[in-house]
Amino acid sequence: MSLALLRSRALAGMHAPEVTVEVHVSNGLPAFSLVGLPDVEVREARDRVRAAILSSGFDFPSRRITVNLAPADLPKESGRFDLPIALGILIAAGSLDASALDDIEFAGELSLTGALRPVRGALPMALGARSAGRAFILPEESAGEAVLAARCDIRAARTLLDVCAHLCGQRILPPAHPDRPRLLIPPPDLADVRGQQGARRALEIAAAGAHSLLMSGPPGTGKSMLAARFPGLLPDMDENEALESAALLSSVGLFDPARLGQRPFRAPHHSASMAALVGGGTLPRPGEISLAHHGVLFLDELPEFDRRVLESLREPLETGRVCIARAARRAEFPARFQLVAAMNPCPCGYLGHPSCRCRCTPDQIARYRGRLSGPLLDRIDIMVNVPALTAEELRGKPGEDSATVRLRVHAARERQRTRQGKPNQALDASDIDRMCIMDEGAGALMARAMGQLQLSARAYHRCLKVARTIADLAGSAHLSAAHVAEAVQYRRQLDARPD
Repeated sequence: MSLALLRSRALAGMHAPEVTVEVHVSNGLPAFSLVGLPDVEVREARDRVRAAILSSGFDFPSRRITVNLAPADLPKESGRFDLPIALGILIAAGSLDASALDDIEFAGELSLTGALRPVRGALPMALGARSAGRAFILPEESAGEAVLAARCDIRAARTLLDVCAHLCGQRILPPAHPDRPRLLIPPPDLADVRGQQGARRALEIAAAGAHSLLMSGPPGTGKSMLAARFPGLLPDMDENEALESAALLSSVGLFDPARLGQRPFRAPHHSASMAALVGGGTLPRPGEISLAHHGVLFLDELPEFDRRVLESLREPLETGRVCIARAARRAEFPARFQLVAAMNPCPCGYLGHPSCRCRCTPDQIARYRGRLSGPLLDRIDIMVNVPALTAEELRGKPGEDSATVRLRVHAARERQRTRQGKPNQALDASDIDRMCIMDEGAGALMARAMGQLQLSARAYHRCLKVARTIADLAGSAHLSAAHVAEAVQYRRQLDARPD
């Protein structure tokens, strides 16, 4: 036959739309045309495919070859189409007799020797093949990731010849199985942090309600240590959350199948660009906020980030998703992350320190804190000071370990799941009216705080959500004045005065 049709998958955000690889071999001057909106990596497949076919012992047809990647308006990138293109040429030229191609999808990059190299995005592609009810053949190194798509027939191959033998029925590729056990690497323990009872309490509340947290304090007081231990307080991800997080990491080639179910912890440097943090590119790819989906995004030295970069966090913090629009493409990525940030109280870092004198002028302090806009701070649920420690506190007994705190966090999350089906941070205005019922004293206190602290409507609702989490940790059905008072103190705005 002179025409062959095979199926593969492209990547568009965290999804993998189907691509039909059409190969036509006809008489005429030898030529190899590749159409269908391919990028540079795909166009280079012509040389890789030619060398791989010859190295595998087949004759490369000296005829006119046309390869179309449909649909034509979907951008195609990476070397994942090498394998279906090579198979299509062999089938269309009559060198390979294969049947039942409608039930199989293919993806894999070819080396010049005919060996298959791993591809990015194996898990989203496998999920797409599963939804279409087809088997999926891909390189052996990518199979361990693809098999996480349960109820999908995954076949792993090492070379182009292995796939040809499978299609001809000479040597069937065995079903792939997970090749590595899960790595249970415990995160750092909270018991390593001495003192800082206020910050530890804020960390527990943030974990229990999925709230955002900003820590402010002099250098060396334990802010980064506390943030690194935050993932160890969070409950385990369920199956859907684990697959969502894995699919996003897989789309950029960062997923390790052995770490399935472990919450991501992303800590970009303060020099990160907006595209690196939010996502972007000609073909949009997820940024750090999406790679931290269902996990933790830690921004150390928060005021040192470019202001435009920080302002880009405002919408994702509210909606849990980010939309990246380009002239020819538009992609939407989930970004339901927990923001944990840290900063110094002033440029030199020692404002309010009991023994080190601050060298900053009031204008310098105002400019430094002015890098954080009011709308951004308004979206942060909990702000806590992390003061300098004394020698007695450093020599004191360790506090509670992560396992003990995690039990309380898990119990609070279970109360929220039973009551409303989502963490308190995700409550909308109508949910707050039903779930955050205050007694008389709490209502009066909240009204005074609203006026004295000049809280916005957003800050008012976020304060109630934090109070709801505090009540859940205490096992209380209603919000009391004590719960509201603690929540209100976490809404203190940063000022230029030492504490």
